[in-house]
Amino acid sequence: MPDRETVAGGAPVDFLAEVAKTADELVRAAEVLHLHGPGYQGADEGAKHAFVAGGFFVYMITPRSELVTIWRVTPDPLA
Repeated sequence: MPDRETVAGGAPVDFLAEVAKTADELVRAAEVLHLHGPGYQGADEGAKHAFVAGGFFVYMITPRSELVTIWRVTPDPLA
């Protein structure tokens, strides 16, 4: 699994703070939506994009593993 440097190395600190804040919100939402995550029988929703101040990131929620993974962060080069 990629480490923080591989996924977010060189990204602006303010942007990464926005990514972390939104990721925390995604975790809380997933906890409510999938109360019994390990027993989840549906298909995973696949990768999604979340847009935040300064760019966006790609993530995936895996209810059975009770896991939210961030695959890539992309800062806006114009921000």
